[in-house]
Amino acid sequence: MTFQELNLNTPLLNALSDLGFTTPTPIQEKVYPVVMSGRDAVGIAQTGTGKTFSYLLPILRQLKYSDQKYPRILVVVPTRELVLQVVGEAEKLAKYMNVRVVGVYGGTNINTQKQVVYNGMDILVATPGRLVDLVMTGVLRLKAIQKLVIDEVDEMLNLGFRPQLMSFMDSLPQRRQNLMFSATLTEEVAALIDSYFYEPITVEIENQRTPLEQITQYFYSVPNFFTKVNLLENLLASQEEFSRVLIFVSSKQFADRVFELLNPIYPEQIGVLHSNKSQNLRINSLEKFRNGTFRMLIATDVAARGLDILDVSHVINFDVPDIPEDYMHRIGRTGRAEKAGIAITFVNEPEIKHFAEIEEFMNRVMEEKPLPSDLKISNVFTDEERPVLFDKEYLGKSNVITDSQGAFHEKKEKNKKVNLGGPGERNPRKTKSRNRGVERKRAAKR
Repeated sequence: MTFQELNLNTPLLNALSDLGFTTPTPIQEKVYPVVMSGRDAVGIAQTGTGKTFSYLLPILRQLKYSDQKYPRILVVVPTRELVLQVVGEAEKLAKYMNVRVVGVYGGTNINTQKQVVYNGMDILVATPGRLVDLVMTGVLRLKAIQKLVIDEVDEMLNLGFRPQLMSFMDSLPQRRQNLMFSATLTEEVAALIDSYFYEPITVEIENQRTPLEQITQYFYSVPNFFTKVNLLENLLASQEEFSRVLIFVSSKQFADRVFELLNPIYPEQIGVLHSNKSQNLRINSLEKFRNGTFRMLIATDVAARGLDILDVSHVINFDVPDIPEDYMHRIGRTGRAEKAGIAITFVNEPEIKHFAEIEEFMNRVMEEKPLPSDLKISNVFTDEERPVLFDKEYLGKSNVITDSQGAFHEKKEKNKKVNLGGPGERNPRKTKSRNRGVERKRAAKR
């Protein structure tokens, strides 16, 4: 099937032609008629399969021109980067249409966004927290919403956005079309669907446990953090092979630490992306990685969900994620648009359990590569890697005390004094004299 056969209008076909797209992906082909029918829909597909276009195309096809102030389409995504990406994709598809698309997210001046919202829009793309903030101020009203799209909903719930989701969904019009898209369908997501969707049609393209076949996956057994850094430096030395590398770490602290160690070796080639960075820095780092200014981007899992970055040659998992699905989202940043990709994972001893769970999840055993012969193995462990002392025997000391006399010991000479009581007990005559004086004073007052 081609886009011509989907009954798209001329403006959308021209926009797709400009983008070089002629054939819809399976999720786009199957979701399009469902959305056009007006039914609620749930789309489940692996990352990198074109879920964003699968809901934007039918929405834009049905969207009529209007100059009304309040949005008719609401798209909710978990991160600021996804807001910018969805807005960008919508603007590309609406290139030959008169459609106003606005994106709002936290980490920026709310007053500026209030003014943008006040000016009016057709499609609003928002993170849950900022959406609720704008609704609470009164500048944004959701009474005109015709279609609600929740993208990467499982990630939103993982990030703790459930209260915000409940808050704005309860304020939406009863008569609306609900669309939900994700790579995984958890029990919590299913409960959300049961509460707010009306007899939705589920479109599932592939079993979520199936690995992405165009991605070559292998791992290294690495003893500790600093050896991982040395291995990373060793691999990245081949600039031609490792041309655009996305490096995933488990925490913001590790991201900054890896950057500080590698930046002097590869100056002006590495960016950092995590939630503690300012919005401008996050946008600039992502853009420089996209346009090739940065060869490497160090990121937490904030970049694993939904971000479409073309031509990523390698994904390197500096740490093994705790959840197998997160691994799938990470490696899904490479091998996109039917291109080959490579995913490399560094595994230390505490991470073996999580790595085994990933292999079981994918029903696939990954190849182990030998460490480079010239790799420097570090004997230094970070605080996080040092073993926890659970008992005294760890230090080799005996728990048994021999020849013990308990807590008893002979008192020193100065502590052997006998308690003689208060002043009256030590000198009764002095106490009687003091009492007589008190009685005389009381008699004089009478």
